[in-house]
Amino acid sequence: MSVDRSTPLVAVGPDLNERIEARLDQGLRGQWYVIAKSSDIPPGKVVAAKALGLDLALWRTADGQLNCVEDRCPHRGARLSRGDVHAEGIACRYHGVTVDGTGCIVAVPALARCGLQGRHAVAAFTVRELSDGVFAYFPSADEPEPRTFLAPAEITAPEHASFLCTALWECNYRYAMENLADPMHGIYLHADSFTLAQGSRQDTIEVESTAHGFIVRRVAQQGINFDWAEFIADLPMLHARVLIPYPQAGGPGPAMTVICFVTPIDSRSCRIFFWRTRKVSGLAREAWRFLFRTTLEARHWSVLEQDREMLGCLHEDARERELLYQHDGGVVRLRRYLAQQARRQVEVECRAGAVEAS
Repeated sequence: MSVDRSTPLVAVGPDLNERIEARLDQGLRGQWYVIAKSSDIPPGKVVAAKALGLDLALWRTADGQLNCVEDRCPHRGARLSRGDVHAEGIACRYHGVTVDGTGCIVAVPALARCGLQGRHAVAAFTVRELSDGVFAYFPSADEPEPRTFLAPAEITAPEHASFLCTALWECNYRYAMENLADPMHGIYLHADSFTLAQGSRQDTIEVESTAHGFIVRRVAQQGINFDWAEFIADLPMLHARVLIPYPQAGGPGPAMTVICFVTPIDSRSCRIFFWRTRKVSGLAREAWRFLFRTTLEARHWSVLEQDREMLGCLHEDARERELLYQHDGGVVRLRRYLAQQARRQVEVECRAGAVEAS
């Protein structure tokens, strides 16, 4: 599906630094983001979602193909997510104007031979479905076409059993990402949890560059708590990989790997998508799946709730008044990466705007 680019990418007004900060607040473009669970979008129903400040509408065609367009009827601005699924697309409930999966107006039933018919008037987004997750590509000025879709092996390889969970967090997405880049918070915030109650409360942190991003780890302790996190940052699908060690009571198999995606909703909220995966097969696979659903899942949600509540009550000016120290090396590295990407994108947009204006 194509994306309508009739609207200029460059707005006039704020200076460069303000625009970079606004991009950081809303989320980088030129990236794939998880926006929903596949199982939450049944045939015949339009589902509303939101990402990067955009309201989205998702629905399936009769053959199961998933479509994603901006949740806005081009006629009067009603929400398409309140409409009905037809063979041609979504029919707006307000006046029946119908939009297909490319954002084209395919029917205006209230007026024969209406001039609106055939116009590409709504932004459409390319989507992919994988392991119960719906990924959407949000174009940037320098990457207008969908970049290569490379999903983590843990959610694609058959030898990994996985569960996808998602939740809305009332904080800027950067705080959620920084939480993953901060291994030392585990032994404090989650000290009463099933898997994160063990280990030393004192350590140092090191940050190691990799071919695809960087790793943040505790120096003196590994395999005990949330001691290690890897950020995959050079692909168009920014995410983190976290290892969670399991005690013997946690069932068969090695440590659980959590594949973490954080999708910006707006400047004050985000949605987390966590695949909890374990490399197990045969009877061990079935035993772990059963144990997870009946016992462990509730405990993992309890840990996520602790993170959600802590980040949700941070002061609005937390970043402006913070005093960082050695343990925050991963946070600083992540911030530097996001700021560099935001600056690059905004500068490309500025150049494109200057060319259009000349």
